[in-house]
Amino acid sequence: MARQRRYVALEFGVGRGEAAVGLFDGKTVAIDPIHAFPILSTGMLGVEYWDFPGMIINAKLGLRGYSAKYGSALDSVACSSWGVDFGLLDKTGQLLANPVHFMDKRTLGAREKLHAVIPERSLHLKTGAQSRRQNTLCQLFSLAKSGSPLLDKTATVLLMADLVSYFLTGTAVQEYTLATTTGMYDVENGDWSRDVVSATKIPAGAVPDIVAPGTVIGEIVDAAASECGLGMVPVIAPASHSIAGAVAAAPAAGDEWAYIVSGLWDQVGVEMPTPLVNDDTFAAGLANEGGVDGNFRLAKTVAGLVPLVGCLKAWERQEGREFAAEEVLVLAGAARPLTRFIDPNLPSLYDSADVPEAINAFLRETGQPLADTRGDFIRLCLESLVLSHRRAIAQLAAATGRRIRILHLLGYGAGHPLFCQMVADATRIPVRAGPARAKAIGNVLMQAMALGDIGSLSEAREISSRSFEAPLYEPRNGAEWDEAYGKFVKLI
Repeated sequence: MARQRRYVALEFGVGRGEAAVGLFDGKTVAIDPIHAFPILSTGMLGVEYWDFPGMIINAKLGLRGYSAKYGSALDSVACSSWGVDFGLLDKTGQLLANPVHFMDKRTLGAREKLHAVIPERSLHLKTGAQSRRQNTLCQLFSLAKSGSPLLDKTATVLLMADLVSYFLTGTAVQEYTLATTTGMYDVENGDWSRDVVSATKIPAGAVPDIVAPGTVIGEIVDAAASECGLGMVPVIAPASHSIAGAVAAAPAAGDEWAYIVSGLWDQVGVEMPTPLVNDDTFAAGLANEGGVDGNFRLAKTVAGLVPLVGCLKAWERQEGREFAAEEVLVLAGAARPLTRFIDPNLPSLYDSADVPEAINAFLRETGQPLADTRGDFIRLCLESLVLSHRRAIAQLAAATGRRIRILHLLGYGAGHPLFCQMVADATRIPVRAGPARAKAIGNVLMQAMALGDIGSLSEAREISSRSFEAPLYEPRNGAEWDEAYGKFVKLI
């Protein structure tokens, strides 16, 4: 490679975003975070809106931060984000309204009404997805059922990362990995399911053409490039769903591995050459989502850190301060282990205004000891989460017939040894932890693949393995965790 390549990854997560520079010398990749920012939502007259203009402002601030440090020459930029949420554009290409948060209450009851039109099992067999009220499908269906005037004005629907890319380039495309999170993608035909899309009542043609990961969308429009101090810069659709990008960065080989992408919501999954859709995957709550290089991910989503974050917010309101991750883990480490458990996916735990009280209500109902200290609450949230991982892995192994010999823990949790050891102990499988910045790394690796700097997904994973440490955690305390898992399964 004649010179070092430089790419900017714009990563938009639920609550937090980051602009990071990827530096590639042909053998290894380094990540230079240059701008971190909050991604905010706020309630207005009963609707929870995302601050989308704030996302654009911070994307530009990230690009300005790049040019201030590295100059105007940049090989490419790419956006990745969470799935399901979207923006609506009118026929002139303008945003009709700020996107709405996937947990907004407008979708309460929409799932059941949708299943009266398309039965839930039929939806799964066609789309490979699991029907959840947060899905794009249910969100659009709820708009139609409420008679929203927005749908009559809608010309284009774009999910979040592709919406940001649109406002950088003026070109509207829907990247494949994000499209498969909508609940409207036909896994057999490899395109939108027109029957399912029509149930949302959005105008024909409002869902744009689907493009593969690694597609060059266009260039940053002149005004934005000038504002950010850049020259002509290609904008790439990476694996625009952040989880798909993170899995692409896993230092994995063979097929006897599974992954956990850790965050506010966790996803546990395996990589598959083709979709796996049948009554068993439907009953187990397993979904098929798009991956890189034509792969699929058979996966289960669990509430991740949602219950713990709910507890932290309640305590922050009481004390008027934030709790640092280090303090949280110290409190967890001091609490008695494997004493009480919750189902992290209980709706009451993310709909409640007082999550600690909702947790104790569940403990009371199930005859378990109440949580007395903050350490108790933190510990039970983490232990219940990793036991959910174990259950998901068992379901994936049963559905695929695979033996899982190694777990790749990617994302936020990979940076915390206590959590990594908990995952290994609970699942009884060795855990390879990292990279913690897998989402940004996957974004960068996909840009390099799009520009021909990396030849394949396997080469990208070899580069990831050379570039970033991923310590191994071996399982311990097997009998205690096996007993805890037996109790946990009876509760959910």
